[in-house]
Amino acid sequence: MRLVGLTGGIASGKSTMSNLFRDSGIPIVDADVVARDVVRKGTGGWKKIVKTFGNGILLKNGEIDRARLGQIVFSDPSKRQLLDSLLAQHISSGIHWEIAKLWMKGYKVVILDIPLLFERKMDRWTNPVIVVWVNPETQIKRLISRDGCSEEQAQNRINAQLALDWKKSEADIVIDNSGSQDDTKQQFQEVLRKISEPLTWKERLRSRDGLISAVLCTAVGVFLAQKKLI
Repeated sequence: MRLVGLTGGIASGKSTMSNLFRDSGIPIVDADVVARDVVRKGTGGWKKIVKTFGNGILLKNGEIDRARLGQIVFSDPSKRQLLDSLLAQHISSGIHWEIAKLWMKGYKVVILDIPLLFERKMDRWTNPVIVVWVNPETQIKRLISRDGCSEEQAQNRINAQLALDWKKSEADIVIDNSGSQDDTKQQFQEVLRKISEPLTWKERLRSRDGLISAVLCTAVGVFLAQKKLI
């Protein structure tokens, strides 16, 4: 199995890229979806958040008010780190479970769409790592337009993440999403071609079919050895 890391920065266009991969038939493990699942009402993650931040971050139906919680943690780096530490293990376990389900279905290439790929050291699981990059001016303009926030709020949210330029320097593949949609789609097609190349022998062994083949070959070898045929 080939695990491809996909990350970027807020308003860099990572989600757009993720959708392009999905539309091309590549399965996606979306860390944001996992993160929402692990904080649903009554879950272990939900209980930790309520205990730490209080009932003031709950909606009337008891679910987490994500907008309110976001305002709190994006304006205070220490609270952002606290929230990350509360949920890190829950999210990591959820991602592993989603990968396992796709492995059991026999998928050979999977995209891990993880905003905190580098922060959580999850880049060690993946090869290659794709970073969706955008220049700072375009990033802040898109964030303000998308979320209707002030420039100060947008900058605080950007500053709460690792610098996008640093992520770019650590990437195996960079998609520059600063230009036109046609330019981005052209880059995407080239990346899709690269990640769809035949698996290496190590990747084949990590796939379901490769493991089954290895187990069968080993079993046959042991059987023949016991029969003194080899």
